[in-house]
Amino acid sequence: MMMVRTNELFLSVSPSELLGRPLNEIEQKYAPSRLFVATKRNLPLPGPRVAIIGSRHASSQGIQLASEASSFFAKNRVIVVSGLAEGVDTVAHIGAIAGGGEGSTVAVLGTNLLESYPAKNKLLQNKIIEEHWAISQFPVGHPTLRKNFVIRNRTMALISDASIIVEAGEKSGSLHQGWETLRLGRPLFISKIITSNPSLKWTKEMMKYGALELEDFNDVLGMLPSSKRLLQQIIH
Repeated sequence: MMMVRTNELFLSVSPSELLGRPLNEIEQKYAPSRLFVATKRNLPLPGPRVAIIGSRHASSQGIQLASEASSFFAKNRVIVVSGLAEGVDTVAHIGAIAGGGEGSTVAVLGTNLLESYPAKNKLLQNKIIEEHWAISQFPVGHPTLRKNFVIRNRTMALISDASIIVEAGEKSGSLHQGWETLRLGRPLFISKIITSNPSLKWTKEMMKYGALELEDFNDVLGMLPSSKRLLQQIIH
């Protein structure tokens, strides 16, 4: 397995180098050729990794769940991946960073590494760059376009071992990541905040294709790489 040790802040790597393994044929379909990583930490990314994603305009219930989830996974040595957007994403990163000394987080950006969206997350983005990992598939100078965030969601699904949708409407960008997670054959969990909403149609469709209702955070641990070791640590 490749190990990159560097004093450089920005790296250009292939997805295989980022993950420390070759991509399979299904993964290669939408994988970017290069990824730009801002970090002072080593590569490849350690694992396991869980994406916590959801609405930019989340309810107080969604914000609380995102905070509880990110804290739980960080304390259990699971890296929290999210997209640095407002709402659920921001709370997920903050909860992971505060996670009892074990917290680590990966921000997958819809901008290039020198830009921030939303602008008010610039300080949070800088902290992630300094202490964790920020990733973009867009080179410096690339404009911030609406479609970037859909593309980014596919990459976020690629680098995550499982994904959790905390809260999302019918047109949420999180749905792109949900479908990509299922296409990759990885666990996708949907919170009860969403599954209990009878007006949403996408939840039923995703569950037909294997998405699971989130009952307990330990259920997610049970489906992650090295999950047996993680569960043993919790029990003992």
